[in-house]
Parts: sequence; C-alpha cells; structure tokens
Amino acid sequence: MLAAPLTAQTFTTLHGFTASSGPYGTNSDGANPQAGLILSGNTLYGTAASGGGSGYGTVFAINTDGTGFTNLHSFAPQAEDGNNVATNIDGANPSAVLILSSNTLYGTAKFGGGSGKGTVFKVNTDGTGFTTLHSFPTTPNYPGPSTNSDGAYPYGGLVLSGNTLYGTAASGGSSGRGTVFAINTDGSTFTNLYSFTGDGFAPEAGLVISGTNFYGAARFGGSSGNGTVFKINTDGTEFTNLHSFTAESGAYLTNSDGANPQAGLILSGNTLYGTTKYGGSSGRGTAFRVNIDGTGFANLHNFTRDNYNVTTGASTNSDGADLRTGLIISGNALYGAAYGGGLSGKGTIFKVNTDGAGFTNLHSFPATSGGATNSEGAAPAGLTLAGNTLYGTTQYGGNSALGTVFRLSLAPRLAIIPSGTNVILTWPTNNAGFDYSGFTLQSSSNLMPSAVWSPVSPAPVVVSGQNAITNPISGAQKFYRLSQ
Repeated sequence: MLAAPLTAQTFTTLHGFTASSGPYGTNSDGANPQAGLILSGNTLYGTAASGGGSGYGTVFAINTDGTGFTNLHSFAPQAEDGNNVATNIDGANPSAVLILSSNTLYGTAKFGGGSGKGTVFKVNTDGTGFTTLHSFPTTPNYPGPSTNSDGAYPYGGLVLSGNTLYGTAASGGSSGRGTVFAINTDGSTFTNLYSFTGDGFAPEAGLVISGTNFYGAARFGGSSGNGTVFKINTDGTEFTNLHSFTAESGAYLTNSDGANPQAGLILSGNTLYGTTKYGGSSGRGTAFRVNIDGTGFANLHNFTRDNYNVTTGASTNSDGADLRTGLIISGNALYGAAYGGGLSGKGTIFKVNTDGAGFTNLHSFPATSGGATNSEGAAPAGLTLAGNTLYGTTQYGGNSALGTVFRLSLAPRLAIIPSGTNVILTWPTNNAGFDYSGFTLQSSSNLMPSAVWSPVSPAPVVVSGQNAITNPISGAQKFYRLSQ
C-alpha cells in the first residue's frame, strides 16, 4: 500500500513578470505589482504598477493554475504639461486591489489622468470597455498646499454599495490632507464626502463598509502624527477618530501600539483588524485590533527587530518587518504578508490568531542573486484566500526581478505509518487555522488519469489532533489521497 501525500504549505510561482526595456520600462505584461488579487471562479485579477505597453502599469488576469495570463489593459503614455506634471487619458501606476461587479472591474490609478493626480476607472473582465470614470483635479504647485475640490493621488482601492463606489485620496481636499469620496459606477455625481484636517493625514488605503459606516486608516496625523483609525458615516457626516497611534521614542522609534498604518482594515463582527508599517516594541510594525466604537485596542503582534547583514545587504529576522498590506481572516486566524524581514530579508507570509496567540511564519521568500532575481519573488504585496490556498503578488524578485504572482497551498499532509500487519494513515484536523474536516480519504489501484478513487472506510478517528484510519496490509496494491 502506498500513500500519495499532499504537501503542506506548498509554494508555487504562477507567473514571473517579464523583463522590461527602453526608457520607460515597457513589456508585454506589466511589472512591480503593489496590490493583492481578487478571485472569480478560477481567474485571478490584479494590477501591476509599471510595465505594459507604455511602462505605466497594467490590469491583468491569470488562471489559478498559472495558465492564461492576459494583459487586459496597458495604461497610456504620459506627457508633461507646462508645470512638469505628467498627464494622460486613463491614469498611471495602479497600486490598489480591484473590485469586481458582474463582468466589470473597478479600480484606481494613483497618478496620471487629466491633471496627473490619479483616476478612477473601470474595465470589463475581457479587457474591453475601459473607461476613465474620474480624473482628480490639479493642486497648486509646491511649496503651496496640495488643496483642491475632491482629492488627489488615490492610492487605495474602492468599495461598492449599490451603484456607488467609495474610496480615499491620499492628498488634496480643502486642507491638502486627503479625502473620502463617492462616485457613481457610470462616472457621474462625484462627491467629496470628507476632507481630512488634523484628525488624520494621507489615507493611503481603501475603506471597509458596514451598514451606514465606513472604517479606515490614515497613515499620518492624529494626536502624535503617527496615524489614526477612523469611522465616518457613508454620507460624510459624524467623522470619529477611533484610535490615534502613540508617539515613538528611542533609537529604534518604538512604542506600544504601532505607527503609520498604510494598509486597509478588515471587519469581523464588531472588531477591526489591521497592520502598521512601523512602531511596536522593535519599530518594525504591528498587527492590531480595535472595536468599532474605539474601545479594546490590542497589539496582537510586535514584529521583531531585523539584523542587517553587511555581506548580503539583507535585513533578516524570524517573522517579517515593514507591514504595507492588510490582513485577511479565516475562522480565528488572521493571515498577512510582511514586505521585508524573514529568513532572507525578502518578506514573509504569516498567520496569527485573532487573540494574538499562535504567530507562525508560514513562508519566507528566498534571497535574491545577481540582478535581484530569485525563483519566487520578493516584497509580497497582498493576499487573497480561497479554500486552503493563499494567492498573492510580489513587487520584486522572480525571474526578471519585476515581481510575481504566486500561491501558497496549506493542504493537509497525508502520512502512512506501518504498524505490524496494518498501516495507519493520518492527516491533521487543522493547520494554520484551516479546518480540514472537508477532506476525505480515498484509494485507487493505480495513478492513471482514468483511475477511479473510492472513499476509504471505516471513518477516521481523531487522536491528538490527527485524523487516523487503520487498514490491513493485504490484497492488491493501493494508492491513497485526500480529496475535498
């Protein structure tokens, strides 16, 4: 009897973005993705911040098995106006995750457009019908304040409610500190819902919506200038600062709660979860939670001080550092990606329980070699979860040093243990927060594509967190697998 094991935490590079050339770094598919992916059926959709036909980024699609990569849209060339502002018709350098409604993708580009201050756009999932829904208007030239009517530089993604898209702009508005905005899905009726003042500055991430409230984070501002978590009604009223991150001190700029939240929040029940880029006990960022009424703030994990290697130039640690992306949740487990740190200094994928226990470094991206290339990518830029698989992107690394699309499977490992005249087949009941109750043990007499796989009886018993089935060693050879 033989077992066909499923490997736990199997990393697969689905796509390495291709080498670019020319003064603008053009290529066929894009480069340097700075945001995570969305999944529909067996297709992943994402953005690349540079590369493509003009070097200013792309919208792309790829199947979950790595086949079928398609460049859906290359953003147009830019030209400088009389004030040295680079403008174009559709936007440039998209750096936020997309959202999908029916067959239409909606997103933001942080630069470009008619005034060089960014755009909101839509495109069909087959690449047709690209439309610039809104170009953010010009702001005064430096050193004047970056004020305007509706915001500038939309770094974050969008949320959709009904026929209205909502988002944030990192700059602009009446104080030049950023805005919360709304726009209809057909591009009509743009509304500046809120202009930030001293209550926050530079909201670089999107919003999360619950009922008539938005929740979000501003990278700077608040009582110590280190950023805030905020709430605001969907009509722009009743802005509330839920948490101001505290002042940092010491050589490593440490504090108790974190500093400079750059990524968006997630909401589960009445609790918000997020990350900070800096601060915490080592100054390398935190994962945190806070209730939607501002109570119960908790620092779930302090990322550890990284050690600089003079020879390799890598800053390594055990868990990751420099949190630029948010979290995702499955049951009582949170999953995230750290831009730096880890065993080679190229970033990590991690898991931590919602109570702060059980931190696990699930994957450290490998070191890069000449030309900053490697097999998997470096500097992960966001995750999405489907079943027992995490999908994501990296900003750098890969075979051309321009980033990758990847998946990390956390499927159960099937083990076979001889025991006298029997074999004992075991697999875990859960792993890294994933519940494996949906997997069943099957057997077949061969491994041909036409093989018939049948359920194995009796049902497993649970022993010390492991599913176990005991079968006699007799009869013809059998192969075993776990199937979901």
